[in-house]
Amino acid sequence: MTEPQVWPARSADLIPFAAALGDGGFLIDRLIRQRNDQGVLFLAWLGTRPAGAVYLWLEEAEEPPIRRHLPGVALLTHLQVHPELRNRGVGAALVGAVERHLAGQGHERLALAVRTDNPAAARLYHRLGYRDWGHGKVTCYAQLTLPNGNVVAVPERCHVLVKDLGVTTPAPRGEPRTVGASSRC
Repeated sequence: MTEPQVWPARSADLIPFAAALGDGGFLIDRLIRQRNDQGVLFLAWLGTRPAGAVYLWLEEAEEPPIRRHLPGVALLTHLQVHPELRNRGVGAALVGAVERHLAGQGHERLALAVRTDNPAAARLYHRLGYRDWGHGKVTCYAQLTLPNGNVVAVPERCHVLVKDLGVTTPAPRGEPRTVGASSRC
């Protein structure tokens, strides 16, 4: 079986990933933020197929409780794996790439929010070593692009999970390459 290959997004990647995952506007926004050192958009390929994406948010958290309890902690956001390519290690490879990137920049902790109605994602994160942060649920806001192109904020009830990065997640077989990542974290 082919192992996922993960690297930070490049402009040339956006068209195939937008076609495979949808919401090209989101991908463009995150690539612009990456260029402004506000985060890193990681993309995963499985063979020649665009397989998934995740965004590493390096800005201050938008949610007040997360800002208050986890100041300066980077956030793993918007993990998405193409439905036909799930359960093939793509999500774990994306999370591992984010963790290695942050640990390499000297970060000691990573956080994420997972919707309370998404137990499959919560199981993945728990299996990868993420634990409840101990401060209750948080209302997060997902950006939803409507068919007319307008973007609206949709409230979602979320669990917040954290992981100490003292021991990084081992690379999946076939070490993913990381090219041109932002050095600001």
